[in-house]
Amino acid sequence: MRQLILRIVCVLALFSSVAAAAAGQGAPSPRDKVRVFLDCGRCDEEFLKKEVTFVDYVRNREDSDVHVLVTTQSTGGGGTQWTLKFIGLGPHQGSDQTLTYNSPQTATSDEVRSGFAEVFKVGLVRYAAQSPIADRLRVTYKKPEGPEVSSATNDPWNYWIYRINGGGNFNGEESSTGRSVRGSFSASRTTDAWRTSLEASANYRDSTFVLEDDETFLSVSRNLEASGILVKSLTQHWSLGLMGSAGANTFQNFALKTRIAPGIEYNIYPYSESTRRMLTLQYTVGHDLHHYREETVYGKMQDQLVDHRAEVGLSLRQPWGSTSAQFSFSQYLNEPSKYSLGFFGGGNFRIVKGLSFDVFGEFSRTRDQVYLPRGEASTEEILLRQRQLLTGYQYYFNFGVSYSFGSIFNNIVNPRFGGAGFDF
Repeated sequence: MRQLILRIVCVLALFSSVAAAAAGQGAPSPRDKVRVFLDCGRCDEEFLKKEVTFVDYVRNREDSDVHVLVTTQSTGGGGTQWTLKFIGLGPHQGSDQTLTYNSPQTATSDEVRSGFAEVFKVGLVRYAAQSPIADRLRVTYKKPEGPEVSSATNDPWNYWIYRINGGGNFNGEESSTGRSVRGSFSASRTTDAWRTSLEASANYRDSTFVLEDDETFLSVSRNLEASGILVKSLTQHWSLGLMGSAGANTFQNFALKTRIAPGIEYNIYPYSESTRRMLTLQYTVGHDLHHYREETVYGKMQDQLVDHRAEVGLSLRQPWGSTSAQFSFSQYLNEPSKYSLGFFGGGNFRIVKGLSFDVFGEFSRTRDQVYLPRGEASTEEILLRQRQLLTGYQYYFNFGVSYSFGSIFNNIVNPRFGGAGFDF
């Protein structure tokens, strides 16, 4: 055991000496570039470090001259709008700006990151122009190809976007096999005044298990769901909505479940600031129709109910980190004793330089399980989660702490021996 520990120590010492020698050869040059802290969860940072080289990337906000806070949200055309908030620090204190980049739905990942990089470079120029490398910057302009196109472009689809998706999988081993099929369809139309969204999905999954004495057990799960929403923008804070849904679910004993509900929503902050902060209050009143696969614990095969739901949602993305939370309450008005309360929230917070804390948790108080089937669940149904069981509450909690230290620079990309990969 001592010999093994001694060998490990010797190997670590060897690697440390080699790394120190390599670090000495690549010592940072005198500070002449603007130091940038890129705060973006969806950016291809390795690509940006290779393409945008006239700045120095640092790991901590406290070491930067410019904090670039990037937020995203979906556009009506099915693409993504990237909002880049450039926050000046130190010598650039108070020199802030905001730029946006819209990536279309049909863009490949390479086209998205290339387009983002161009906007990213444009935003950094104003800071680099005040640095010692200003005389090495060059401005280029790409003229549009072909004749100029009128800004009033005719849209034959009238802003409608459609998506179709399908797939499946199968797996197996000597004592079990499984397969699943899934499909979905969506249609959406978004303008400043109206938002319309329609979605439908279907999932089928079965698994076969070989038990003792060649006995087999088949587990089947089916889920059909369709939903739609129509939203009218009233002001920068108010909006009206009408939502509906229909579906079938073997796990929750629904042969058919429908709900239609009008509602109203108020946002404390203007909707124009939604990429960085939202605090919404939403209230809906709905009519529910239930048809059950099996007789429920209340002796019913169908139900008509009226409910109301209230939700408070918070979403923040700030230089100190990000957080989101939601509190919800629902109740059947014609059966007030049947209600549920729910809360979930989480976030990532920078405490001090290099130290961050992340947390996520959810809790629900359940008193509205009107769909539970009569009779006790079998051992197989419990273990394979084939049907919902009676419960008064559910919870989940997760947390983590991370601390990084060492060199503040974060410029170099080296993909050798698994140093980089691709996301599919």
